[in-house]
Amino acid sequence: DPPKLLYYKGLWNKAIFLETLGVVGSRKITTYGEIITKRLVGRISGKGITIISGFMYGVDAEAHEAAINSGGKTVAVMPCGIDLVHPSYQTSLYKNIIKNNGLIISEYPDSTPPALWTYPRRNRIVAGLSQALLVIEAGIKSGALITAKIARMYNKRIYAVPGPLTSSVSIGTARLIKNGAEIITDVSDILSFYGKANDDQLFSLKEPYGLNRSQKRILEILSKEPLKIDQLARCSGLSISKIGADITVLSLRKYLTMREGKYFLINGGNDVI
Repeated sequence: DPPKLLYYKGLWNKAIFLETLGVVGSRKITTYGEIITKRLVGRISGKGITIISGFMYGVDAEAHEAAINSGGKTVAVMPCGIDLVHPSYQTSLYKNIIKNNGLIISEYPDSTPPALWTYPRRNRIVAGLSQALLVIEAGIKSGALITAKIARMYNKRIYAVPGPLTSSVSIGTARLIKNGAEIITDVSDILSFYGKANDDQLFSLKEPYGLNRSQKRILEILSKEPLKIDQLARCSGLSISKIGADITVLSLRKYLTMREGKYFLINGGNDVI
C-alpha cells in the first residue's frame, strides 16, 4: 500500500536512505524513556544511520533531537500536509531537521490538516523507509505497536527497549519482546545489524575521584534507580541534612541531576544515565 506521491522539504539525497532506523514510542515519554532515547539514538545516529520517525511529541521528537545533536541525519514523516507544522510548537525542530540536511516527508500536500486516520497511515511510511525498527516505550494501545505490526508484515527487524513492568508505557514493549522482538541492552545490539563496530558503552559511570565515603555511597545507590532525597536517606542510613550537603557537591561536580523530584546519575559530566 505505497503512497502515490511523497512530498518533501529539504535537500533530497537518496544516500540518506542507505542505512535507516525507524524509532517510535509513546507520546507520554517518561524520564527513563527520554534518557534511553537520547543516549541510544544519539550513538546510533552518530555512526551514520539515518533516524526515521513521526515528529510527534514524546519519543518521536526526542529521537529527531538526538539525531540532530549527534550530528546525524533524521527524516520526519508527517501525518499532515508538508507545509503544516504539527504539533505547532515544534516549529524549531521542523526547521532544524531541514537545516541539518534532514528531510520532512508527507503524502499530503500543502497545509492538509491531520485526521485520526492519517496517523496510522503515516506509520506504514515510517516502517517502509526503515531497514529496522526500534520501539522505546509503548502502551498496550500505542500507535508504536501499529508501526511494529506493519514492520513485521514488511519483514523488518524489530528491536524493543525493556522497561519496568510497573510502567504502563512498558507493557507494549514487553509484549513485543515476548512475541519475538529483539531486546536492547546495548548500542551494539543494533549497530551489529548494520555491520558497524561499537566502541562506546550505553551506560558507564565515570570513576568517582576525590569523593568521600557517603558521596560514593549515594552514587552507588543511585546507580540502581533514581530516588527522592527521603528515599536516599532510608537506603543509605544518612541524615537528610548530610545527604543534602553531599548532593550539592555531587551536583556541582556533575555527577547527578534532579528531575521530577528524583536524583539521576550523570555520565561523563554531560549525559544523564
